[in-house]
Amino acid sequence: MLGAALSVHLTNVCLHLALVPSGAAMREVTAGAARPSERYHASLVADKPELTILIPCLNEAETLATCIRKAKAWFARTGTAGEVLVSDNGSTDGSIAIATAEGARVVHAPVAGYGGALGCGIAAAHGRFVIMGDADDSYDFSDLSGFLDRLRDGAALVMGNRFKGGIAPGAMPPLHRYLGNPVLSAIGRLFFRTPIGDFHCGLRGFDRQAILNLGLRTTGMEFASEMVVAASLNRLDIREVPTRLAKDGRSRPPHLRTWRDGWRHLRFLMLHSPRWSFGYPGAALMVLGLALVAALLPGRLALGSTVSLDIRAFLIGCLALTLGVQAIAFGVIARRFAAAHRLLPPHPRQQLLDAVSMERILQGAGGVLTMGMIGMGYAGTTWAGSGFGEIADGHLLRVMVLSTSAIVIAVQLGLSAFLLGVLDLRPGDARAQQQRLQAVFGQAD
Repeated sequence: MLGAALSVHLTNVCLHLALVPSGAAMREVTAGAARPSERYHASLVADKPELTILIPCLNEAETLATCIRKAKAWFARTGTAGEVLVSDNGSTDGSIAIATAEGARVVHAPVAGYGGALGCGIAAAHGRFVIMGDADDSYDFSDLSGFLDRLRDGAALVMGNRFKGGIAPGAMPPLHRYLGNPVLSAIGRLFFRTPIGDFHCGLRGFDRQAILNLGLRTTGMEFASEMVVAASLNRLDIREVPTRLAKDGRSRPPHLRTWRDGWRHLRFLMLHSPRWSFGYPGAALMVLGLALVAALLPGRLALGSTVSLDIRAFLIGCLALTLGVQAIAFGVIARRFAAAHRLLPPHPRQQLLDAVSMERILQGAGGVLTMGMIGMGYAGTTWAGSGFGEIADGHLLRVMVLSTSAIVIAVQLGLSAFLLGVLDLRPGDARAQQQRLQAVFGQAD
């Protein structure tokens, strides 16, 4: 909830900044048809310019001017009505002065981080479409027509693909090029059923209102993944453009931290896919556990003349079954919570998820507990009848192990039910009800 409140506050602050025009935007433009070289300046006073080129910035004095000049030259060459917007994240190296001198509009992001700067810039943008790119001169702002053409054609998000467009020598560290980006992009494609080949390309274009409607929350480098994931989950029209990545022009190290930011991307992908984080692993464990329990409950299972499965494999099956049930329970709870708080869109079978209540889980837990207690009672009675002697690896031991697993599963389900009940509490609804009652009784007085 803190992330949602932060997102709303950030958007409000940046929308306020967007309503304050820069000095360049106050200049009048001579009436009549503008020459192509003048259209960039004419677009600055337009109520709704078609395109904003958004550049997040944190101490990019070495390369910022080059990026702005390329963007303005592209505007002039193509006759596109638009603006260059720099979303500054606390620069102390003169980047703000450089951006202003080059004719860009500058907004000051109140939240630190890559996502914080981009979130503020998107909210403050004047254009119907936004193309964002890094300020390190690694992306070519003089060749953006492929993005704009697809946006005009109806795409909501147009991603650059560096692996199709080409990566210059030294432009991307080998660890990122051959491991980090391909692996994380493959996980993203698998989890969210999107064809995007380069999840983390910093050059991308989008319909501004469509992205604002997604309510993006993250403020760090994982903002790049969040945009693609949210657009995929909401079934927006996503396309790709081959994009060339050049070696950046900075003399300092990049802001990106390989392992920290890689983990943040992976964590984001996993947290936003309960199906893959909980559901599928849990289902696989349950199937494995049930198969082993069903095959070994009658007794030893011979696999050929030299290999056989017995009580140890039966124990593994019970353990897998226990873990699988718990993982699926967590998955259902996580998906319910995410949909209720609009962290994820409603599931296609949301009605089935909503039917899984605290009471129904407790009823199921009670049934499993009853079966486990019956099994333990049978095993205890049989053991007592033998004088509590040594328990061999036979039928009785299997019944005891399976019954104990059933009791453990019942306890886990009971705890999960209460967790679901806590997460289903709605403090806001209670406060609203109290306010309505106070209003009614106040009027009665």
